[in-house]
Amino acid sequence: MKVRPAPFRWRLVVLLLAATGAAFSAGSTAYTKRYETNLLAEPSPLATVNGKVRFASKLKVKEARGAWLRVSDGATSGWVFAGNISEAKPEEKAGTDQLGLSASTTTATAAARPLTPAASDYAERRNLGDARGDLTWLNQQCHAVTSADVEKFLQEKKKGEFQ
Repeated sequence: MKVRPAPFRWRLVVLLLAATGAAFSAGSTAYTKRYETNLLAEPSPLATVNGKVRFASKLKVKEARGAWLRVSDGATSGWVFAGNISEAKPEEKAGTDQLGLSASTTTATAAARPLTPAASDYAERRNLGDARGDLTWLNQQCHAVTSADVEKFLQEKKKGEFQ
């Protein structure tokens, strides 16, 4: 029987741990850095989503509360984690899948996403049942981590918005 290591929960919270590096204040302008950014009902990663804004959207900062900002894009307002926005408008150069066109602007995670089906196909063709099982196990572990687990981890380690 193969013993597998405990799941690495930190993978799921890496996006929440980004350092902001920018000081936003009420009245300033900010731009989204993610493909899609949720505008939340309250300053918590598990809050209800009021709306969504696309990459490089211009936002007006209404209020700053620690690492959280209340922003609006005109019609919709909500809270965002400051690590998800920037003072400068990011470049909008992307392919049809919204990933950067050059290797220097594409993260390893984004670049590897299309390999998942290929890895399964390769394992099947080469009769590598263990590789397929490992991939299935890894996917199950990722889905087993709940939002409550993530919030508890962030609180205990004083990470992200709980710093």
